[in-house]
Amino acid sequence: MGSKWRKAKVALGMNLCLYVPRKREDEEHCLSPPSSSSIDTAERLSDAALLSPAHWAVTSSRPNTPSPSSHGLKLSKSASKSSKTCSICLTKMKQGGGHAIFTAECSHSFHFHCITSNVKHGNQICPVCRAKWKEIPVQGPTLDPPPGRASISPVGWPQNDAVMTLVRRLPSPRRHVVPLYQAPEPGIFDDDESLGDQAAFFERNTFNKDAADNIPSRTLEIKTYPEVSAAPRSKSYDDFTVLVHLKAAATIKRQNLSRHHASLQQLCQTPRAPVDLVTVLDISGSMAGTKLALLKRAMGFVIQNLGSNDRLSVIAFSSTARRLFPLRRMTDAGRQQALQAVNSLVANGGTNIAEGLRKGAKVMEDRRGKNPVSSIILLSDGQDTYTVNGSGANQPQPNYQLLLPLSIHGGDNAGFQIPVHAFGFGADHDASSMHSISETSGGTFSFIETEAVIQDAFAQCIGGLLSVVVQELQVAVECSNQNVRVRSLKAGSYPSRVVADGRMGFVDVGDLYADEERDFLVSVHVPTESGNKTSLVKVKCTYKDPITKETVTLESEEVRIERPEIAGQAVVSIEVDRQRNRLQAAEAMAQARAVAEQGDLAGAVSILENCRKLLLETVSAKSRDRLCVALDAELKEMQERMASRHVYEASGRAYILSGLSSHSWQRATARGDSTDGSSLVQAYQTPSMVEMLTRSQAMLLGSPSAQRLVQPLLSLGSQPKPR
Repeated sequence: MGSKWRKAKVALGMNLCLYVPRKREDEEHCLSPPSSSSIDTAERLSDAALLSPAHWAVTSSRPNTPSPSSHGLKLSKSASKSSKTCSICLTKMKQGGGHAIFTAECSHSFHFHCITSNVKHGNQICPVCRAKWKEIPVQGPTLDPPPGRASISPVGWPQNDAVMTLVRRLPSPRRHVVPLYQAPEPGIFDDDESLGDQAAFFERNTFNKDAADNIPSRTLEIKTYPEVSAAPRSKSYDDFTVLVHLKAAATIKRQNLSRHHASLQQLCQTPRAPVDLVTVLDISGSMAGTKLALLKRAMGFVIQNLGSNDRLSVIAFSSTARRLFPLRRMTDAGRQQALQAVNSLVANGGTNIAEGLRKGAKVMEDRRGKNPVSSIILLSDGQDTYTVNGSGANQPQPNYQLLLPLSIHGGDNAGFQIPVHAFGFGADHDASSMHSISETSGGTFSFIETEAVIQDAFAQCIGGLLSVVVQELQVAVECSNQNVRVRSLKAGSYPSRVVADGRMGFVDVGDLYADEERDFLVSVHVPTESGNKTSLVKVKCTYKDPITKETVTLESEEVRIERPEIAGQAVVSIEVDRQRNRLQAAEAMAQARAVAEQGDLAGAVSILENCRKLLLETVSAKSRDRLCVALDAELKEMQERMASRHVYEASGRAYILSGLSSHSWQRATARGDSTDGSSLVQAYQTPSMVEMLTRSQAMLLGSPSAQRLVQPLLSLGSQPKPR
């Protein structure tokens, strides 16, 4: 024991802190034997490779002189129980292997000589989780041994047991700050961090065109397509179709927004609308182990990819819900605190989705400032057992509206203001409730079947949220001819209405991501005509620029068709035919799902098969249109997921509901075991989504250390895909 203290004193004299391995007899004097429950907890957290800050091997303060109770000498219990793999050299870190082991504050462990080589050029970021370290390992000089003793090297420490860490403490502020996730919750969540420079600038200043350079006049493109370009004069149509196609511009580069604000010039080189994001995360007992580890990793990716003007708050719920920290900007300090809070999560308890959403909505309601874009992400792997009772043979259909707070759906001005993007995780989640939550709030529902895909699913979602270029979009369709009338608008889940006289129709679209497209079919009555042309409708779009707050109005040209006395064979527009097929497939999915819920899986499969046959006879299918091919593949996949009641309950229902969500909002969702495995998903993906998704996959596939981290976890918790 004495020789160990001498080594510690020498290290402390070199301004180093040495974690000395203890033998069993030393632990008997300094540590009480750990209970089996504590060992199990430590091992579980170690397997997840994510620890609470309370379990870190390095504490925030250390005494200058070592003592038997010193916090500067601490043994990692979980590390001593099992061997690990170094995420840099990918070899085993075995007790008594002759190499020192460094355990960082983010809980990841490495061979000391591997990590010192990795950080010797000033890199203070974990190569596995990208967390920024406050303490880094340093290669110290070989210690001069006392006379008669062997030479001691910090790297080749001559010990054969336990874990040893050599670190240099980085400078830190003198003020002691209590982590926000440990602080008591206030009654009103008005403690959100002030908006960033860019957001505050646009909030304080109205848009002035004279103060802007190189700003395009429009960020939205409107195209229209009649189903046929010519129709005989003597013929009238009660259901003539006109396609309205909208496409948002790519991310716009605005430079020199104000000559009087030079400090913002660099900031606004490639501006986008800052985001307020609240993630509502399920940490019930069923999330323990692999699921929670992968959720933490996915949240780490989200945190690292939010900008300094974006704000994040995290709500964790099980039997109750708690706000880990208020809305705060994801600066370097904000990211570090958010990572620590997320890594501290431990799974236990029940599943109270309603309480989690209530608290998430409260964060949005009570905030003092508002970024232009607001959204809630909900993830759960279970069924709410506190607010909604499950349905059964003798139970009525549950009222899923009870899961949503009134602020999201309670009034005329409340709906669709804060979309909830819901993610159903695994085979046991309640897909019906998650789909209902997203549908009511204006968000999307994604089905995460394979645990490893959770980060990609989050990446795709935030790739869209971080690229909003159009807000509060409303589409107005007005008849150009006094005898033309709007019969109906086919707009999916978007609120739409036709005025009483049929002269106008409206669709409330809301936000559009950069490069995102929307297609709406307008059915109109076309009368007979005495002239050579008939004017049908014109389209007007009104929206708000999320950055400048400017209201923009765009109008299309009139939609006209030729009216010859005798028309040849009508050629149907492939653009119109393609969208008809999409709506027809979505309608078949909804019908099949309703029949399957009644227990008639064979009838549901038959509905999907009939739809496939009809699609194959259409113009777009015969031309091998990409969307039509993808629809056929999707319908076939749904048929396979209705092979039995067990398969349908495990994955079929969630897969269909996620598909319906994607088609009704015309927005990409994660579905099944992949976010990019089919051309159907790619049909709704935007370049911003693809870029973020690629970044996520590159982080996993391009990093051997990340692969070594994930694969053992997947082998523990992954289930085969049901068929």
